[in-house]
Amino acid sequence: MPELPEVETIRRHLAPRLEGRRLAALVVHDPRWCLPLASDALTGACAGRRIERLDRRGKYLVMVLEDDVFLLMHLRMTGTLLYDAAADEPYRRVTFALDDAHELAFCDPRRFGTGELALGAEALAAFFGARLGIEPLGGALTGPVLRAMARGRRGPIKAFLLDQRHVAGVGNIYADEALHRAGVHPLRPAGSLRPGQYAALAQTVTSALQAGLDAGGATIDDFRHPDGVSGAFQHEFLVHLRRGEPCGACGTTIVKFMACGRGTYVCERCQPRPRIRAAPRRLS
Repeated sequence: MPELPEVETIRRHLAPRLEGRRLAALVVHDPRWCLPLASDALTGACAGRRIERLDRRGKYLVMVLEDDVFLLMHLRMTGTLLYDAAADEPYRRVTFALDDAHELAFCDPRRFGTGELALGAEALAAFFGARLGIEPLGGALTGPVLRAMARGRRGPIKAFLLDQRHVAGVGNIYADEALHRAGVHPLRPAGSLRPGQYAALAQTVTSALQAGLDAGGATIDDFRHPDGVSGAFQHEFLVHLRRGEPCGACGTTIVKFMACGRGTYVCERCQPRPRIRAAPRRLS
C-alpha cells in the first residue's frame, strides 16, 4: 500500500537519523527479502559503509552508501521501516545496526517487500530507467507531457496512472483521488482525454500526492511512520474507501467496482462513465 507520500514521509523521518552514520551491521533474517541475491553477498557489500544519503525514487527508498553502493528498498503492500523498534516487534525481516547504538528494522507481515543492490551510478540509472517514469512532484508532470505519454493508448486511464513506467509513485489511493478531482472516470481510455483534461489530471495527481504528503501519508492497514505513528490522509479521502457515502461535491452516492484488478471508487456524476461504442454492423 505505501505510495509516494508514505515512502517520502518515511524518508523525511529517517534521513536526519541515518545520514552520516555508519552501517555497523546488517542482518537479513529472511533471505527471500533480497532474492536472487544471496543475503551474505548483500551484507558483505553494505556492512561497514557510511550512509551518505537516504533518497527516494518513486516508491523506492535508496540508501546511498559510500563508494557508490546503493541499497534499494521497496515496501510493497505491507512493509514498514521502524526506528528503534521493540526487540519483539513481529515480522522483522532485516535489521540495520548503526554505529550510534540505534537500529532500523524492516518489518513486513506479508513478505512482499524487497531489497536490491546496485553497484555504481550507472547500474542505479539502468535499474530505475527500466522501471520508473517521471517524478510527479518535481515539476515534470504537465498536461502536454501526460498527453504525449498517453497518445494512442486505449487502456483505462487508471491503468495508465498505475503503471510506474509512466508516472512514478502513484498507486491505487492517489489514482482514485486524482481522477475524482479532475472529473475523469477511471475507465476512460487513456488516449481519449481532451487537452484540458490532461492538464487537470496532471495538476490533480500532483495536488493529491502533495496533500497526502502534508498529512503524513495514509494509514489503512499497516503503514506507520518510523516512530510508529499513523498517517492521517485517510481522513481526507474524497472517494477512496467511501463506497455508499455521498459525494462531497454533488451528493451522488459513491460506488466501488473492480478496474485494473484494483478496488476503484468513483462518483459517476462528477466523473461520467465513458460511452461504449457499439461495433459497426456488417451488411450481408
